[in-house]
Amino acid sequence: MEQFLGGLEILAQWQNFLVIPLGLAIGIVVGAIPGLTSDLGLILCIPLTYSMDPTMAILMLLAIYCGGTYGGSITAILINTPGTSANAATLFDGYPMTVKGKAFKALQMALYASTVGGLISALALLFLAPPIAKITLLFGPAEYFALAVFGLSVIAGVSNNSIFKGLIGACIGLFMATVGTDVISGTARFIFGQRKLMAGIDLIIALIGLFAISEILMKSQYNPKTDHKTISASAITKDKITKDEYRRCRKPIAIGSLIGVIIGATPGTGGGLAAFIAYNQTKQLSKHPETFGHGEIEGVAASESANNGACGATMIPMLTLGVPGDGSTAILMGAFMFHGMVPGPTLFSEQGNVLYAIMLGLIVVNVFMYILGSGFTRFYAHITRIPYEILAPIVLTFCIAGSYSTNNRVYDIYIILIFGIVSYFLRRMDFQLVPILLGMVLGPLAEKNFRRAMVVSGGSAEIFFTRPISCAFILIAVGSVLLFAWRNYKARSKAKQA
Repeated sequence: MEQFLGGLEILAQWQNFLVIPLGLAIGIVVGAIPGLTSDLGLILCIPLTYSMDPTMAILMLLAIYCGGTYGGSITAILINTPGTSANAATLFDGYPMTVKGKAFKALQMALYASTVGGLISALALLFLAPPIAKITLLFGPAEYFALAVFGLSVIAGVSNNSIFKGLIGACIGLFMATVGTDVISGTARFIFGQRKLMAGIDLIIALIGLFAISEILMKSQYNPKTDHKTISASAITKDKITKDEYRRCRKPIAIGSLIGVIIGATPGTGGGLAAFIAYNQTKQLSKHPETFGHGEIEGVAASESANNGACGATMIPMLTLGVPGDGSTAILMGAFMFHGMVPGPTLFSEQGNVLYAIMLGLIVVNVFMYILGSGFTRFYAHITRIPYEILAPIVLTFCIAGSYSTNNRVYDIYIILIFGIVSYFLRRMDFQLVPILLGMVLGPLAEKNFRRAMVVSGGSAEIFFTRPISCAFILIAVGSVLLFAWRNYKARSKAKQA
């Protein structure tokens, strides 16, 4: 209690309430630009914190982290291009809502769900960090592989009644994930003589090509004389979320926040996987799963509450065990150490006051995020009024600049163009791009841990079924696929009868 009260006293300094909105503004802008992830925002802003005291510095960086995760939903909803990989699941229903003229409503729900998920994650960090950290210690290679399999089961639910095409897309994604240097043996794979592919294909580069470039190509037949739609300013801002929609979204937000905390606290996963799993589980438990993927506001609520629900949870293994939960927390861990705080079991006893100030500050960050977002959401929504002949070159410019800034390589611009052209033809053949993305996200996690588990077990697959957690994940994955197949069968039977 003394440390808790001491943390409140440190947090109450007025300087902290100036750097939090600044960090959020930077994070939202960086997260909303395709290619400029919150990781990059953190790296660029760490030098700005050198002269700050530890609490102020970490709170500013946390604001950038949370703001970047939320900011990625803006472009995912408005232009079908997630600003970060954590917002990829928001594409399912966010952009279809924009197509239907409900962009403002989708942005409102993204902000509301992000705030609730972030607050629940911050409270979990504050009160449940030690017990959650003990559970994550039980995870080994078998559990991580089973978790990846569970994540891949989402493919059944996002394949638009064509599981075969979904599996083909997943195989393409898994193949793309194998390009580069093998993390186990260190040998080069599928680089075709291109040494620049030794590092593999960056996920954010793939995202830009898969969604942004292909979307521009899909609208290449756009005719401004016949296709232009003028949306009045009053029509945008009047389309607000109803009480019934808030009521319907309570369950998806609760599911998303819980999954976000669990997945986020598991090292090496992150908000992207949490969002996909939460979306799939919400769809499976919904009374109207057929509406998902066609502009269902519950889908936006589930995915955004999950990816922001993972933000605070990713800090749990970092602060308690000294193991970063994802790339952003690895950067934050470096910032902690620079300011004289070494994450690990002794941090609570050595600098408990400062640590409690930071954990309480994460709650303040999410409150400020809602305030800032509420003020600017109506301005984001007006992007839909920009004529497409003007918007398309602006988006393309940002995509090229974002892809180049990721690794400072012109080569990455060629990669996004190749991905864009290939994904354009796949979309023309009615393939879904999300299974490809899932294969790329979960491929490295599945392959690396499968091979490690085989080494540990001496080549026996029994390890995946004799360990309770891995067996449970595999059974849930199988059950999820069977449930989707059963619902699909019933829907087809009703259609034939009609």
